[in-house]
Amino acid sequence: MREFSVPATATVAAEENLTDMVWANAERFGNAVSFRRRVDGTWVDVTARDFAAQVLAVAKGLVAAGIQPGERVGLMSKTRYEWTLLDFAIWHAGGVVVPIYETSSAEQVEWILSDSSAKAVFVETSDHRATVDSVVAGLPEVRHVWQIDGPSGDAAGAIDELTALGASVSDDDARARRKEVGADDTATIVYTSGTTGRPKGCELTHRNLLSEIRGANVAFPQLMQAGNTLLVFLPLAHILARALAVCGVYNRVTMGHTSDVKNLVQDLQSFRPTFVVAVPRVFEKVYNGAKQKAHAAGKGKIFDAAEATAVAYSQSLDAGGAGIGLKVKHAVFAKLVYSKLQAALGGRCIAAVSGGAPLGERLAHFFRGVGVPVLEGYGLTETSAAACVNTEAAFRVGTVGRPVIGTSVRIAEDGEILIKGDIVFRSYWNNGPATAEALEDGWFHSGDIGELDDDGFLKITGRKKEIIVTAGGKNVSPAVLEDRLRAHPLISQCMVVGDAQPFIGALITIDPEFFPAWKEQNGKPASATVAEMVDDETLRGEIQAAVDEANRSVSKAEAIKKFRILPVDFTEAGGEMTPSLKLRRAVVATTYKQDIEAIYSV
Repeated sequence: MREFSVPATATVAAEENLTDMVWANAERFGNAVSFRRRVDGTWVDVTARDFAAQVLAVAKGLVAAGIQPGERVGLMSKTRYEWTLLDFAIWHAGGVVVPIYETSSAEQVEWILSDSSAKAVFVETSDHRATVDSVVAGLPEVRHVWQIDGPSGDAAGAIDELTALGASVSDDDARARRKEVGADDTATIVYTSGTTGRPKGCELTHRNLLSEIRGANVAFPQLMQAGNTLLVFLPLAHILARALAVCGVYNRVTMGHTSDVKNLVQDLQSFRPTFVVAVPRVFEKVYNGAKQKAHAAGKGKIFDAAEATAVAYSQSLDAGGAGIGLKVKHAVFAKLVYSKLQAALGGRCIAAVSGGAPLGERLAHFFRGVGVPVLEGYGLTETSAAACVNTEAAFRVGTVGRPVIGTSVRIAEDGEILIKGDIVFRSYWNNGPATAEALEDGWFHSGDIGELDDDGFLKITGRKKEIIVTAGGKNVSPAVLEDRLRAHPLISQCMVVGDAQPFIGALITIDPEFFPAWKEQNGKPASATVAEMVDDETLRGEIQAAVDEANRSVSKAEAIKKFRILPVDFTEAGGEMTPSLKLRRAVVATTYKQDIEAIYSV
């Protein structure tokens, strides 16, 4: 058993809550720009004073509507300014925010609203309202459904409605309500994405999130500076995006919101963030897109050489520094290639933060070599986002960093990662058995498998419930192989299989964005679909090469012996992916049962 602890250097007082930061900013830095809102295609400034006034106005409306301290309020929306506004307004009124992914089905919405006993719910659009309306008839506790977008889609609905309703509530009464909330009161109930079974509601307190904020401040002193900029584009129903958004308010980082990932490059270039926060799939897409574009333009050899140089340069930083020859090559490619990648992120991005899944060492080295280090971290909803993170001062590629301040990490005898500290959630809402199973003497059993080195850096090696045991008794963690395969531009998703089988196999999907360029480069008909080409020798040859490369990272007993190319990609709509882009293995195994059987049929 190994353990590493980082002492707390900042504490949370009993009377503190998350809304304190809104009023501190308004009173001391009222003219500072807290947000830049996208209005009719233009970024419009919102000062700290303006934001506080809007939070108060909406909170007064919630009080007038009868929302009582501790009552739950659902919030179903894409990432946008109003989400953060409503987060703080609900907290100001003493309520508890229950986030809901805007892609959730009626069944999922019904479960979350029912299980949390929500008294009200905010929805973004008429479509969301139709989903909620279809289930609230059976949920008599839901008294209000407010729509953020008005009938004309001008984002004036719920905010204006509650502002008008709250005119009868005095500012003093609303501020008194805010003061009733303390650090150990529940701030939010975040439902897990449900990779295995029905989602569980993680009860996070104001202390949990304030502790996470103070940990981030120590971890990222250069990023968390007033006046820096952050563009939030991950779903705010995801704890990573939400924790960083609240952290941005605390540190007076100017934030923007966007939910249109298709226009993300344009938004990054117009907003010009100092740093970005994303899940690994986003960084994979950035890398694959740049590689695809270069190869399509006949500059593939230049990009490949630049990539190799970036990786070598990053690796040299951990081994005494680059030699003169590598420095010269790096400087040349900085002008030819790296500057264009930096420009794609807005031109001012000095770092990125990644979490939610493993990034992979090669991509981590690539981005650091390009000049945008990706500070990879690790955490779960149950740990209020990051429990460990690589920092600007302590960075080790291939790990997820050291524990944040006030947090201890222990590796159990079976390799499971245990976490303890003020960031660890209170309980699973209405689920005593699950809470008892997950929490033991204050230690949260993460379900992940990992290793701690002597300096306290944590390496994730797999998921306890995902460990594959072959017929020969070999334990195989699929994450290592899957991460390597997804780094190939032609591969979108993959799932390693082989439980109780004689060897390891894999289901592989083709990236729909890269596929057209690949067909053109390889002389294939433009109209050919993946389904028509699953047995194409050239396609299989390229995937086999990727499999061979991934197999180099594991022993022969763990290597992929056979694979199947699937006709379609895994998607959230198809049920194979969660909203946070995690693989639902049980769904994939059921849907593609025949493909798995085919791997072992000969």
